[in-house]
Order: sequence, then C-alpha cells, then structure tokens
Amino acid sequence: MLDIIMKDILGTPSILVGLFALVGLLLQRKQTADVVSGTLKTVMGFIIIGAGAAVLTGSLDIFSNMFDKAFNVAGVIPNNEAIVAAAQSKFGTSTALIMVFGMIANILLAKFTRFKYIFLTGHHTLFMACLIAATLSIGGLQGVPLVLIGSILLGLCMVLFPAILQPYVRQITGSDDFAIGHFGTIGYFVSAKVGKLVGNKERTTEQIKVPQSLGFLRDTSVAVSLTMTIFFLVVALFAGQEYIESTLSGGSNFIVFSFIQAITFAAGVYIILAGVRMLIAEIVPAFKGIADKVAPDTKPALDCPTVFPFAPNAAIIGFLFSFIAGLLSMFFLPLLGLKVIVPGLVPHFFTGAAAGVFGNATGGRRGAMAGAFCNGLIISFIPALLLVFMGDVGFEGTTFGDSDFGVVGILILMIMKLLGLS
Repeated sequence: MLDIIMKDILGTPSILVGLFALVGLLLQRKQTADVVSGTLKTVMGFIIIGAGAAVLTGSLDIFSNMFDKAFNVAGVIPNNEAIVAAAQSKFGTSTALIMVFGMIANILLAKFTRFKYIFLTGHHTLFMACLIAATLSIGGLQGVPLVLIGSILLGLCMVLFPAILQPYVRQITGSDDFAIGHFGTIGYFVSAKVGKLVGNKERTTEQIKVPQSLGFLRDTSVAVSLTMTIFFLVVALFAGQEYIESTLSGGSNFIVFSFIQAITFAAGVYIILAGVRMLIAEIVPAFKGIADKVAPDTKPALDCPTVFPFAPNAAIIGFLFSFIAGLLSMFFLPLLGLKVIVPGLVPHFFTGAAAGVFGNATGGRRGAMAGAFCNGLIISFIPALLLVFMGDVGFEGTTFGDSDFGVVGILILMIMKLLGLS
C-alpha cells in the first residue's frame, strides 16, 4: 500500500497537483460538483501538457536537423511551455512537489516577512518549479533535499521578484493595488533603469499613434504560426530541397513539408497552452483560497499583460524593439561560441511589451525603445548561457525563455559548483 502511495500517487505529477487542488477546494468548502470538477480538470491539464509535448517535440527535432544542415550551427527555440512539457518524463514528480510546496512557502513568506505578495501567475510558477527541479538535479540533489531546497527557492522567487518591480509598478499604475508576478522581472527592471538613463518620461509613447494592424500579434496561436512558418521556410531554403525531401519529408515537397511542420509546432504549443490554462484555472483559485485564510492583507502579483493598458503604445513599441534585438543577437551568438537562440514572437511580445511599458514609465519614448532593446538582448544571451551551464540534460532544440529563469538557473548551478555539489 505504501508503495502505491509513494510511486503511483505521489510519484505521478498530475495526481499530486490534483490532490493540492482538492485540498484547497475542500478548505474553501466548495460544493461537491466544484470540488470534483476542479480536481479532475487539474489532473487533466497536466496530462494535456504531456500530449502537447509529443506533438511539439517531433516538429522541434525536424527544425533542429534543418537548422544544423543549413548553417552548421545548433539553433534553439526558447519556449517555456515546450521545455516544461519535455521535462515532465524526467523531472515531473520533483517539479510537481516543488510547485505545491513552493506555493505554500510563498504563503508563509508573505505572512511572516515584509514581502506581502501572493504570486498568482500559475503557469510561471510551474515553469520556475521545473527550472529549479532540473538545475538542482543537475547539481546532484535528489529526494527530500531537492524538494525542500527547491520549494524554499521557489517561494523566495515568488515574493522577491514582485518586490523588485513594485516601485516601478506604482509609477506605471499610480496605485499600490497589485504587483507584477511574471518571471521576466530582470528584463523589466533593466528596462526601467535604462529608460531613466537615456530618456525623458515626460515625452511618453502615448502621444504616438500606432497602427491597429499590428493587433493580430496579440493572438498567441497566430503569432506562433506566423513566426515558425517564416523560420521554417527560410531554414528550408538554406538546407536545400534535396536534403529535406530525401532525409526528412519522405519525398514530400520541401516547402509544403516545412509549412506543415511550422503549423504542427504551433499546434503543439496550442495544446500545451490549453493544458496549462486548464491546470491554472483550477489550481490558482484553490491556492488563493488558502492564501486568503492564512495570509490576509497581501497584494496579488499578476501576469505582465496587466500593465499593457496603462501604455498600449509602449507595449507595441517594446515588442518591436525587443524582437529586433533578438534578430541581431542571432548573428553575434555564434561568434561567442554559443548556440543560436531563434527569437520567437511570443516571448518577445509579452516580455518586450512589458519592458516597453516599464521603460516608458521612466524614460518616455527613448526609454521604451532602449529598455525593450536591452530586454531583447537579455532573453537572447541569458538562455544561451543557461544552455552552457545545464549541459546535456536531454532537451534538444528548446530552452527556458524569460530572463528570470536563466538568471535563477545559472545562479543555482554556479552556487552548487562552488559548494562542490556538481
């Protein structure tokens, strides 16, 4: 019986996270229908993430082969959903345990320290839990020490990163009602600092008219499809028709094959996002319900798009300049012996847009442009450095995208190396 509990129940990430949702819903005295629905949807969300991973990984493998043939360098696509989904088979249990106990650590830290933030961006909690699980495992930890240290680290990230940004959030929103809970914090912080150095906050981006035709980029599935279609077709032309049709496509036309693989990648991301949304839609209310009972008078730390309405022009400008920095970085990374980080519209849109808003708050137009450009450099070079530190852990073609994941991962691995643990 003990073996079933430890291996089949606690050892299955989807069931483990489902149990956490179950406890949270029961503590809130939800109706039976809500408890059953919330628990099952949480479990289903985790399973859907794994299904999406299978779709996406096949497309990523093909892209990596094409990129290597075309340019003789390894091209990597940063995608948080992709790498977390791919990591479930190897680090799934430790990720789930760190996520659950890290959320509890967040509540306790918010209650007993001056950092009164409850991190409610659930998918980033999952991503950071996976990053911490992977880096601590690479460093040599396992079992209870891995979960204990990982949970504390996650809890600290969930209160410290919102605290770093809060002075600028107050500047942007004019209030202290909420914080930003999104692990692109380092990029936003640098953007705000750079904006202050180079710009004038009185000359705001909101005095500029931005074409509404760029609004389609807010649709994640369209943005991913467009980006990957462009990248697949360009790489296919350089890799050559003969190589693709003889080695990869089984004789299918190389242009059609590349287009289908691009849309397959987007479909995989869409499936994973559906799983993440289902998981988060159930577990965040359960988590917040527990937090409200244990740690009242705390601020919610919310996803980065919450600042977009305060400077929508800055958001669009920020995305464009972040993406430009990502494109330029592709040419400089190989010169430093690093893998090429292929810029994606989604990470550059969300983190670049938010960086633009923070840069605008401190430096107006020039601040939005320069700050977002710096963010683009950060989310290009930091993931490349993280790949060097993590080594070969079985993830090909993808890595963590947003700035905080890379910074936290590199710091963990450096500290463990200094302590002689890796």
